[in-house]
Amino acid sequence: MYLSTPTRCTRFASRVPLVSGRHVVLRTGLRSLLRATRSNNRSLSVTSPKPAATSTPSPEVQVQAQVLKPTWIDRLPPKIRPYLYLTRIDKPIGTLLLFYPCTWSITMASYALHAPLATPLTYISLFGAGAIIMRGAGCTINDMWDKDLDKAVARTKDRPLARGDITAAQAFGFLGLQLTGGLAVLTQLNWYSILLGASSLSVVTIYPFMKRITDWPQAVLGLAFNWGALLGWSAIAGSCDWSVCLPLYVGGFCWTLVYDTIYAHQDKTDDVNVGIHSTALLFGPNTRSILTGLSVSSLSLITYAGYLNAHGPLFYTGVGLAATQLARVLYRTDFDNRISCWKGFVGCGWSGFWIWMGALADYAALFA
Repeated sequence: MYLSTPTRCTRFASRVPLVSGRHVVLRTGLRSLLRATRSNNRSLSVTSPKPAATSTPSPEVQVQAQVLKPTWIDRLPPKIRPYLYLTRIDKPIGTLLLFYPCTWSITMASYALHAPLATPLTYISLFGAGAIIMRGAGCTINDMWDKDLDKAVARTKDRPLARGDITAAQAFGFLGLQLTGGLAVLTQLNWYSILLGASSLSVVTIYPFMKRITDWPQAVLGLAFNWGALLGWSAIAGSCDWSVCLPLYVGGFCWTLVYDTIYAHQDKTDDVNVGIHSTALLFGPNTRSILTGLSVSSLSLITYAGYLNAHGPLFYTGVGLAATQLARVLYRTDFDNRISCWKGFVGCGWSGFWIWMGALADYAALFA
């Protein structure tokens, strides 16, 4: 409205004749109004605030927002929160990645032995509890080793030990409780399985140290995280059928290299600065092609284990769905974007789920 006033005023003032004093006053008044309006418009153009510029948060800010996002743990008493965050129980993907090889083995052994339905249900429940407990224990061990390193990494600097929410002594006492709980689950199995399960603890313990001395810490994690592929079978059958268990275990090992390399890409910039090694740094720009080869190896070995176990089409359908999921993850993941890497890491878990579903469907078909 104000911007159109000067034009109207100018045209009207120029048409007013100098006939009388009243007309002179009117024309003079209009010119004064015109000058005042122009001055006001110039003032508005100088003093009006500019719209605030919008900006996209940096990747570091996005990661911190994701890390510090409130969870159900924040609704619990303050004294127990640090211990629960220490176990990463609010991020169940780690537990699932430990649990799935157990389910493959339990279900495949039950299929081979035509075990009654109660048998896999019992052991899947036991191994589920064990996965929750031992994954939490592994996180406690890892954070005790890495307390100082975690302080220098954006994604991990707010972990309870790194931030000082609990002391190393408190974490050690909590670890004792976790290992006691894990032992309680383990002692429900046969002696062969008890000894086999106990032998994995040394691998779990040394894993955090390996990232300081080798480019292959993900391989050590693969040895530990797929122990269930051996233990599940022995729990059902009393011992391992190595002709099936060994390719299943190695297939799971290759699968771990895939998902944990994607996971390690989240921290590769910080890892260089603090001297941490990983396959993410080792593979570098060749990551996608190497992980594709490892995915093919993983699924081929798991398929071979299924063939040796005389599985039917339902099992291979599950493996096919797992292959589709891994292909989707490897195609979509941006290895230079932390958020994308986290999504890819979580997405790999679904491939393990589909393998289990294939084995479970084949087992259920026995009772159809």
